[in-house]
Amino acid sequence: MTDHSDLIQPDKGQDARTIHLVDKKSFDSWLKGRSARERAHLAAVGFKPDAFVHAILPGDDPERWSVVTTVANVESLSAWCLAKLGQILPEGRYRVEGRQPGKAMFGWMSGQYRFDRYRPKAEAHGPRVLLTSDVGAIAPVVAEMRATALVRDMVNTPAADMGPAAIEKEAERIAKAHGAKIVVTKGEVLEQGYPMIHAVGRAAAKHHAPRLIEILWGKEDHPRIALVGKGISFDSGGLDIKPSAGMRLMKKDMGGAAHVLALAELVMASGLPVRLHCLVAAAENAISADAFRPGDVLKSRLGLTVEIGNTDAEGRLVLGDALAKASEGKPEVIVDFATLTGAARVALGPDLPPLFANDDALADAMLAGGIDRDDPLWRMPLWDGYADLLETDIADLGNASSSAFAGTITAALFLKRFVGEGIAWAHVDTFAWRPSAKHGRPKGGAALGMRAAWAMLQARYDRRRKGDVA
Repeated sequence: MTDHSDLIQPDKGQDARTIHLVDKKSFDSWLKGRSARERAHLAAVGFKPDAFVHAILPGDDPERWSVVTTVANVESLSAWCLAKLGQILPEGRYRVEGRQPGKAMFGWMSGQYRFDRYRPKAEAHGPRVLLTSDVGAIAPVVAEMRATALVRDMVNTPAADMGPAAIEKEAERIAKAHGAKIVVTKGEVLEQGYPMIHAVGRAAAKHHAPRLIEILWGKEDHPRIALVGKGISFDSGGLDIKPSAGMRLMKKDMGGAAHVLALAELVMASGLPVRLHCLVAAAENAISADAFRPGDVLKSRLGLTVEIGNTDAEGRLVLGDALAKASEGKPEVIVDFATLTGAARVALGPDLPPLFANDDALADAMLAGGIDRDDPLWRMPLWDGYADLLETDIADLGNASSSAFAGTITAALFLKRFVGEGIAWAHVDTFAWRPSAKHGRPKGGAALGMRAAWAMLQARYDRRRKGDVA
């Protein structure tokens, strides 16, 4: 993985190639200001101000070339408008002509991400460095890129190397780096205290044993928040086994855990004035003689009994116990991330995670954060009219709906039962994966919704941004 801290540097007037930004409105006037040689070159290559189109402009000598690229709006740059250039330009330093790159710094770095754990020499490129005079903006955007890269790395890593123990090790690294406390519950204590997490993971091999991982950080008198992540390191479907096509990408089923660990590190690294409680329910949904079964009734940490209608609906089980634990601390806010339902992909596709919330202000802040960071979410209804689809004859509720309809909503309604009264809660059903590449967003593991949640937390709790440093 690239060291993203080197890809954005302060502009001190050092030698750099120029990036000219144009849009459809400004292109004609910009073109009039170019030399006859440059205009002839652009005409020869057929340059038009369409999205993501770029061209190299020759200079007076071979090393003095520049580049022109088309963006949607030169007055309001998106996070992704320079991502393609960050991927394809030659090694060297670059400067945007006449303005600061702003949000586009993120896409510039993101375009240079590589997952190289298993092929360290593949596609080796020198860094493309972007300069900016807005020095204060560098560290925050680099931190967000590091968090994004962490999510991608964890999700891209196969289950053999990213089991519950490896997720725990990553949490330990993060906690140690920021002076946080880490608590890991497993074995008999897990079975007694978090029976649904234990049941889901008990069929796995001993070295992939289930566990609840908790990180605690911050001052006790600061507002308490909880981040909860689904950490199913591999989902076979259990005894309700998935078909091979459905199992192929199940290494990514710990994507929720990756999101909240990366988000927790952003919170701690920035010194956000909160009392953080990060919880990861880590397990492998494997198949063995000890696997939990359809028809079993599990007792949850909250005391609710859950009849198992489908062992492939395991993520909501581990989250249920984790949400119950998070609620015991009476946080102001709980945000959970989970690769929870295929129904979410059917409804909104792979790029747009559904957002559920029991609090309108929290939902609005999450949506606004998504717009601000070009990390969109779409709010879905947490409609109690479907709650009867989770009813069973012999337990308090079932883990699988009795209907094929509204699968992502009924999953969210299941989770809602485990959230404490009066706590603002948001649930993001993230895909954590890109089936095909886009500029700055490679195929594979993806952080979808994480930066939106981070923007919400900053807007809500960063007193320094609001001028209150007390």
